[in-house]
Amino acid sequence: MSESPVAVLPAPAALPRRLPHAVTFVAIAAIFVLFMAASSAPSPLYVVYQQNWDFSATTLTAVFAVYVLGLIVSLLVLGALSDHVGRRPVLASAIALEAVALVLFLVAGDVSVLFLARLVQGVATGAAMTTMAATLVDLNPPHRPARAGVVNGIAPTSGLALGALGCGALIQFAPSPTHLVFALLLGAMVLAVAIVAAMPETSARRPGGLRSLLPRLGVPARLRTEFFALVPILIASWSLGGLYLSLGPSVAAGLFGLTNHLIGGLVVTLLCGTGAMTTFLLRNRPVQKILRAGAALLATGLAVTLAGISGGSVALGIVGTLVAGTGFGASALAGFGTVVRISAPAERGELFAVAYVISYVAFSLPAVAAGLATTAFGLRSTALVYATALMLIAAAALVVEQVRTRRIPS
Repeated sequence: MSESPVAVLPAPAALPRRLPHAVTFVAIAAIFVLFMAASSAPSPLYVVYQQNWDFSATTLTAVFAVYVLGLIVSLLVLGALSDHVGRRPVLASAIALEAVALVLFLVAGDVSVLFLARLVQGVATGAAMTTMAATLVDLNPPHRPARAGVVNGIAPTSGLALGALGCGALIQFAPSPTHLVFALLLGAMVLAVAIVAAMPETSARRPGGLRSLLPRLGVPARLRTEFFALVPILIASWSLGGLYLSLGPSVAAGLFGLTNHLIGGLVVTLLCGTGAMTTFLLRNRPVQKILRAGAALLATGLAVTLAGISGGSVALGIVGTLVAGTGFGASALAGFGTVVRISAPAERGELFAVAYVISYVAFSLPAVAAGLATTAFGLRSTALVYATALMLIAAAALVVEQVRTRRIPS
């Protein structure tokens, strides 16, 4: 009698392996830096585009502004979406959209395509920023509760610094200055997609995804006192960042005679790189003290920079930028560290969206006004008025913080 055949059951399909949380935290931080580097990479190129296509300072500032317009609309519409559908789908979509923007930069032959590229990039960056910020908080190691706040403060400024400096170096020393940087960034985005495909989901799906797309800015009532106390310092610090990213290279070339493209990128890097380093060094300091110090350093740095612009002193301009950059970093750490501390998991995406909307409105509107003023009144007069106004806002932020601190019971 022959043996009956033995049925062999197929092995169950293996579940896809996901990256460990610690690895994912580092990877998301790196992608955050990558996005911000891509957003600042065009800054040193504005002067090149302006020479190649012969457009005004007003048009240059409008190119900068359309990026921020796309970013703010994205924050308003998509800021809370990852709280409902999960972090991975939103982040993967944002990376894909960023890749489209980089392709548009590669093929751009006139200002109209440049406008479109910056608009698409703004939408992609807005969707990515809130999602990555919330993901970092989701993945925050319990034994280091402040780590996500520190990284959320460092990543934007360090990315802006690296993007501007790297692009400036490529423009000055490498071939195809308006193409190579975007090709390199596009390759990095491909790697970012692979990382997101392998990362674990950190936010459970919950209903209300479609409803979350309705533009709104909401801060839960229990958080309003602490959150709105951050607004003055957010306005002062990010208005400073907008000045440097939109007009910084032009000021270096037009007022100080520094026409080397690497120097143009270095102007942004001095501010943002100093800010990133400051955020890291002050990561264990009390938030209230950091807020006060940030406001004071912003006001002082702007006063020194103002003196440098008035007297045409490169040395004073550098010292002022370094001091203001220190204030910029301290303000970022205190602001986003407070958001991390006060928000619950289901509130993180939306609360970060509100913080970023305030920051980027301050980042863009004064810079757009400065671009229009440059065409009408000249670069020097505009830079002097802008720096003076920011110095006064930073001083007001310091006063507000001191008054608020005194009212907190011991």
